[in-house]
Amino acid sequence: MGVYINPFTDFGFKRIFGEEDNKDLLIDFLNELLLPQGITIGDLTYKPTARLPLSAEDRKVVFDLHCTNQRGDRFTVELQKAKQTHFKDRMLYYSSFTIQEQGKQGPWDYRLDAVYMIAILEFMFDKAAAQKVVGYHRITDVETHAPFTDKLTYITIEIPRFTKTEAELETNLDRWLYLLKHLHEFERVPAALQTRIMQKVFRIAEYTKLSKEAKQQYEESLKAYNDLKNTLDTAENTGFKKAEEKFVPMLEEAKQREEEAKQREEEAKQREEEERRQKEDAQQSLVRGVKNLHKMGMTIEQVAQTLGKSEADIRDLLGD
Repeated sequence: MGVYINPFTDFGFKRIFGEEDNKDLLIDFLNELLLPQGITIGDLTYKPTARLPLSAEDRKVVFDLHCTNQRGDRFTVELQKAKQTHFKDRMLYYSSFTIQEQGKQGPWDYRLDAVYMIAILEFMFDKAAAQKVVGYHRITDVETHAPFTDKLTYITIEIPRFTKTEAELETNLDRWLYLLKHLHEFERVPAALQTRIMQKVFRIAEYTKLSKEAKQQYEESLKAYNDLKNTLDTAENTGFKKAEEKFVPMLEEAKQREEEAKQREEEAKQREEEERRQKEDAQQSLVRGVKNLHKMGMTIEQVAQTLGKSEADIRDLLGD
């Protein structure tokens, strides 16, 4: 096990970018990524990642991250490890959910908030093409290339194309891409990454600092990641056509395990949130009950006997 977790596992990606306590990391990363678009994010609100199907025939979609900024712009951030034949179509399909959910009941003028689909890819679209590491894509006029709309933007980050060394890092986006690509390989914090925001990434990504439960979740996520990677590597080494018949079932099984791990993680978070709300509601109900009994003339001792609590507990609930 490395010193730091792998950010390309589902656990690693969510821990760095998907937790409320760490949303300053996602804000910093997105601000660097969106700098050419003239967009600055001051705050983000995380949204549920599960999207229910529109009909029985539609499949359920689970995004890696889905959030909005202070003015309502919507950002979907996806981590994609395996090359897909129709990946661009998949981005279009996913963006349709974020667009359609903006529809309003009753009279509506069809005004939409901007949608940004961001895909961090551990593969290249076309190895032979001289493409940039980060690509910005919009719907444009065929002849003038003027944007048809500024409400829909697709951003792709092809991590294998990023080949800069530590000495060659120039911008904060360079530092982010260098960190994402090599984090799990580091044994210490590189000198070029010793900024406040980067040091926070290293703190939360240190494997030995994880709780026992978090370590178990990460190891499960890492196993799914390694199974998928090994299957893809084997397919590439033996020739895709021959390997396809043999390894597609393994690939699908690895993907299924990965999706199941993601779903379990999401369900666990939802359960924790529901339990927290229930505890808060119960506590508030208890406080109201104690205050009502006290107002009715019961002494602290009588309230304590009635509720089976200590007098000290009752005083705490009354704020005495």
